[in-house]
Amino acid sequence: MKRSPPPAIALHNTLLREGRLSRRDILLAAVGLAGTALLPAPLRAQSARQRFAGSPFTLGVASGYPTPDGMTLWTRLAPLPLQPDGGVGRDEVLPVTWQVAEDETFATVVVEGRQRAVSELAHSVHVDVRGLRPARPYFYRFLCGDEVSPVGRTRTAPAPGAAVDRLRFAIGSCQHYEQGYFAAHRHVADDAPDLMIFLGDYIYESSWGDDLVRRYVGEEPHALGEYRVRHAQYKADADLQRSHAAMPWLVTWDDHEVDNDHADAQSEYLDPRFLQRRAAAYQAYYEHMPLPGAMRPRPDGGLRLHTEVRWGAHARILMLDGRQYRSPQACPDALKGGGGRTIEHGDCADLDATGRSLLGPAQERWLDDALARRGWRWNILAQTTLMSAHDEMPGPEHSIRTDRWDGYPRTRDAVLSMLERHRVANPLVVGGDIHATVLADLKRDPFDPRAPILASEVCGTSISSQGAKQEEFARSAALNPHFRFARSDRRGYCLLTLERDARIDVRALEDVKRRDSGIETLGRFAIANGTPGIQQA
Repeated sequence: MKRSPPPAIALHNTLLREGRLSRRDILLAAVGLAGTALLPAPLRAQSARQRFAGSPFTLGVASGYPTPDGMTLWTRLAPLPLQPDGGVGRDEVLPVTWQVAEDETFATVVVEGRQRAVSELAHSVHVDVRGLRPARPYFYRFLCGDEVSPVGRTRTAPAPGAAVDRLRFAIGSCQHYEQGYFAAHRHVADDAPDLMIFLGDYIYESSWGDDLVRRYVGEEPHALGEYRVRHAQYKADADLQRSHAAMPWLVTWDDHEVDNDHADAQSEYLDPRFLQRRAAAYQAYYEHMPLPGAMRPRPDGGLRLHTEVRWGAHARILMLDGRQYRSPQACPDALKGGGGRTIEHGDCADLDATGRSLLGPAQERWLDDALARRGWRWNILAQTTLMSAHDEMPGPEHSIRTDRWDGYPRTRDAVLSMLERHRVANPLVVGGDIHATVLADLKRDPFDPRAPILASEVCGTSISSQGAKQEEFARSAALNPHFRFARSDRRGYCLLTLERDARIDVRALEDVKRRDSGIETLGRFAIANGTPGIQQA
């Protein structure tokens, strides 16, 4: 029989779920536990068991990276998620049972196992499940002691080379916790795509913005415990939990998972201890994402995210990492020392310097090798930002933002050359970062209307992070004839349905400042099989 948690923990978890947790509430919950340190050892052990009875599954469950015979399942044991240790003792090694079933009631469990949750991974659990059947849904859950997690729904990928009629996926990015609610995730779950592809800025390290609707716990993170708390505060959001539990996810990061505008080992303000901070952020990212065990951070602090996910013979998704290996931004602001800024192309000779790369040489070679392989109707490049040129200033010189692909023209040319050289079928680039929806035709010379279209691009708006005023964004969009749609005033996501042709639904919240916001479709667009370019549907 389950026991009720102590009153302090019950208060903590209720307020956390409702998004009403204040610093005073956190202190009350902490005081409720502090007295246990004064108890004799046997009573402390009993108190720990009682505390744990308050449900360790406050952060929900998730799945990701489906294969034809399995996927990765995730949870983290954290009865007090806003404490750096999650409310689980440092020396605790907790056995967690996981189950995968054909039905939501778990009448038919098809595979199960047990894994230890240890403090070195913040008591997170990553299970690489195998032995399942391809192209079908499954349900999963975790058990620890008397506690049972929420049930998640996931699915396996189709068998290699299988004829598949459809892949439906959502793309999301940029979810600043303070600037808006995560209602978009509730609607993603309701749309029931096969996959969610999240393209960076899952958390934000910094506090900023207008009309904040809720506040972070603690200051800007630098150490591992602080990043754990930041991730946990995000993961405790009910709508985000629902989205994770509804479908498998694929993820990549941008800058705010660590620090604004960082590039490989260099921070925006040239922090000499930045690699230590980055290693802490990468560790916390792994601990809170449904990443396969092979992606666990290396001893040097790095973490390989770029990978390939296949969907029968219908589609494959190449997940790219545009932060960990990139060259520092060219011609930075002298006052900062690093980071990006907006400049005119002719004012920065270093932009075209040999050896500068957004992806790094090794990842570029990996991408070239991957694109050389054929066998898929749709080829999706999933990365973090707008690949198309974006001129924002009238005049003869084109302006660029050096933190985007515009700031790495050699890498963009290299990727476009790969698409041409390997005659890649139906190339589709998806991205985020810019807090606006831009649908564009990718060309070598985007300002030449006669230049051939090499790929289609869908850059989705933010889940909650504020965007530019639409009047200003529309003026700059008009300078870019390759843009087919451009809106910066609405938050949401894009829903893509790949059949013989592709359909793109631009989904926008009515009001990101309302937890119960409705949603509408701002526009529907299409990509014809065999003919790159965005068309009105």
